[in-house]
Amino acid sequence: MRNQTLLLALVVCAACATSGGAATAPTPEPQPAPQPPPPVPEPKVALVLGGGAARGFAHIGVIRVLEQERIPVDMVVGTSVGSLIGALYAGDRDSFDLEWTAFQLTQDDIFDFRLMNTIVGMGYAKGDKLEAWVNQKLKQRNIEQLKIPFAAVATDLNWGYKVVLDRGSVAKAVHASSAIPGVFEPVNHVGKMLVDGGVVDNIPIDVAREKGADLVIAVDISEDLGNTNIKNVLDVLLQSTNIMFALNVEHARGGADVLVTPRVGSVSMLDFSRKKECMQAGIEATRAALPKIRAAIDAWKQKKAAAMGLKS
Repeated sequence: MRNQTLLLALVVCAACATSGGAATAPTPEPQPAPQPPPPVPEPKVALVLGGGAARGFAHIGVIRVLEQERIPVDMVVGTSVGSLIGALYAGDRDSFDLEWTAFQLTQDDIFDFRLMNTIVGMGYAKGDKLEAWVNQKLKQRNIEQLKIPFAAVATDLNWGYKVVLDRGSVAKAVHASSAIPGVFEPVNHVGKMLVDGGVVDNIPIDVAREKGADLVIAVDISEDLGNTNIKNVLDVLLQSTNIMFALNVEHARGGADVLVTPRVGSVSMLDFSRKKECMQAGIEATRAALPKIRAAIDAWKQKKAAAMGLKS
């Protein structure tokens, strides 16, 4: 009996010890879930479209490939015909609509040649037709209303300064940027007498940089200066302009992250019969440049990730 009582006491003590231990064990604090690293931002990509009159249909091919390959276009800056194609795209952000609209463009939609302009004016054409065509084709009247930030580049004829048009009338900006000296009358706009932006900057890469672009894809359509078919004063003016455009491009080309050069050198500045050929040249040149474009985007993102302290 004595042994049984002792055994019972030991069991009770053990139970008490076990119960006490469970009651005093600390409850672990819940740990917050680890936060994912912040995403690496995408670069702001600018598309810079150069001047070259009818050769500008190559820009449509460039834009089509960029859109198909989902290369972002966050800003468009254009000179001369580059401003025209750029404004049409910035207004709708659709390469197929751009192609449909631009392919309706004829020489008569741009050049309102008048004898009186030549005699008493400052150019063969006034340029009102071009302005009216842009207003007809674009839903937006002002640059601020476009779907993509846009700027056109013109030249102050009085003082030789570059003028960046990034607000106000789209049609007036395109007109001023495209007013080839001697061919079109100068355009009175923003309190200045303006002519074609190609006089001072035919591929305005620096404008895109100043407006915050991280990467610049520039399109140069000014290659091949040769022209043995010069027959009249208009041909002289256009060929002189072509030479001027090509020469001022030389120092600017190196500023682009990727330079796209469609092979349109055999197309004269007023040859509107070779639209499809120019567009195809733009497509081919952009497809060839895609590896460089993707590499430039990846390199920028890796550099940005390193600056944020993230592993690439």
